[in-house]
Amino acid sequence: MNLKTVLTRETISLHLKGTTKEAIINELLDILTAAGKIQDRAAAFSAVMDREQKMSTGMKHGIAIPHGKSATIRDLVACIGISDTPIDFDSLDHEPCRIFIMTLSPLEKTGPHLQFLAEISLLFKSAEKRAEILKAATSEDVLQILME
Repeated sequence: MNLKTVLTRETISLHLKGTTKEAIINELLDILTAAGKIQDRAAAFSAVMDREQKMSTGMKHGIAIPHGKSATIRDLVACIGISDTPIDFDSLDHEPCRIFIMTLSPLEKTGPHLQFLAEISLLFKSAEKRAEILKAATSEDVLQILME
């Protein structure tokens, strides 16, 4: 999977305003809606929140990967949001999150979804990459860091 085919300038936001898990998820959905990536926002919200209720998508090292599957999604879509302030996301390491990567995919396709999650998790194992992402000044900078 090539991240460049999934992520664009329009699907990266550097200054999320939300202060709760639900507010962050709504903001990420707003990014995908504004970019024309999802048509049924309510179905997308429901898919992501259903997944969150099963188990938090707050990972480690300040990263959360809220995701879901919906019949209203035709191809995998994703966005990245960075928060200026740490947000409690019920993470595995109990640390707050600042980097949020949302992905939504069709119900019947598991390959691209798993491939995307694997690629993203590999990228963010690097403390250096995480620090660079948090210091990025533009969405283009984030794309460049992810492509390195």
